[in-house]
Formats: sequence, structure tokens, C-alpha cells
Amino acid sequence: MRTIRVETSAATILLTEAPEPKLRDRQSGERATDAVSGEPLMTLGVVYIEEGESSLIKVTVAEGGVSEGLTLGAPVALPGLIARPWESVFNGQQRHGIAFRAAAVTPAAFPAAMGDAA
Repeated sequence: MRTIRVETSAATILLTEAPEPKLRDRQSGERATDAVSGEPLMTLGVVYIEEGESSLIKVTVAEGGVSEGLTLGAPVALPGLIARPWESVFNGQQRHGIAFRAAAVTPAAFPAAMGDAA
């Protein structure tokens, strides 16, 4: 399926759930890995705020792209953020959604308020 680049320069992104290992199989505990590099994957939760609207989203990042110093509630940057629509059939029911993936997650600063120039 097609991937869509997400422009984040005008958004405020806050960490709401700390990175944790992404599981391929919840019953066995098998970790999910990147299909190309084989690197283990992590998931994290963020609130994405832009133009007065917010969305809670889960983002997948390769383990090596998770920076040190991440703090819950603090702003983060998600370089290379993409969205990928998906569909599947589970127990005879059609399911669909959007999966988000970023190259990394790093600490960021709160954007300066508009009109704060002295």
C-alpha cells in the first residue's frame, strides 16, 4: 500500500506512552522486527496537535531510533513520519486503519508562542 509523508513542522507532538517493544505475536511474546534491517521495533503513544485539533496516535520506530532522555508529557520530534493505510480480515470481519512509522523519536522543544517577539 501507499505511504503518505506526514509534515510535522507546524505540529506540537507530546509523548503520552513510553516506548515499549512491539510484539509480532502477543501469545508467544515474539518481538516484531523491521522487514528490511531485522532491527527490533518499538511502539510509543503521542498526542499530535495541529491547528487547534489533537489526535492520539501510536507510532512504530526501530529500537535504534529511540533517543535517550524522553519524558512523558514532553514534546518530541518524529523525523520521517509516514502514514500507511491498512486493511485486514479478522474472524470474518473487515478491519482497517492507519499505521504510523517514524525514522526516530527524539526530545524536542515546545514551539515559541506566536507573537512573543519583544
